Amino acid sequence: MLEDIIASAYLESAEDRRRGDREEEVKAVRDYISGAQRIVVPNWNREKVDVINEVLRSFNLREAEHLQFNTNWADLTRMPAVTKALMALDISGADLVIARGRLGVPGSGSLLVIMDSRGRILSAAMSPPHVIHEMEVQDAVRSEMTHALERIGFSRGSE
Repeated sequence: MLEDIIASAYLESAEDRRRGDREEEVKAVRDYISGAQRIVVPNWNREKVDVINEVLRSFNLREAEHLQFNTNWADLTRMPAVTKALMALDISGADLVIARGRLGVPGSGSLLVIMDSRGRILSAAMSPPHVIHEMEVQDAVRSEMTHALERIGFSRGSE
């Protein structure tokens, strides 16, 4: 279903007929996330995985596995969070990856990204730099994960 919707949207864009997201497209994204059998979170920090799983449970979604590997090298790239997600896909074969890291250059804040098995971003949420928001890391991750799900129509306690 998601593949057909993506193909149709690409064609609409190529033919200059695309006029924004439609409900069936957003539903297909939600359905993909809800149906993911293997979800991974790549990082070295179990606390972030625990917070992400707390949020996933509150939305009645499957919990994620901790794909533990050192992701510090991703900070050398232009979009560290996206790089972490792509590397996780390469080494895990997961249906869904939830990765969090720096948005871009140092000082740009953080990005939490939800990516499908083909490396396409399904949803994301950002936080300002820690020196601005002054939240604990767990609170920032909780906020980002919640926002990433709510922005595509998920609500707590429902699928």
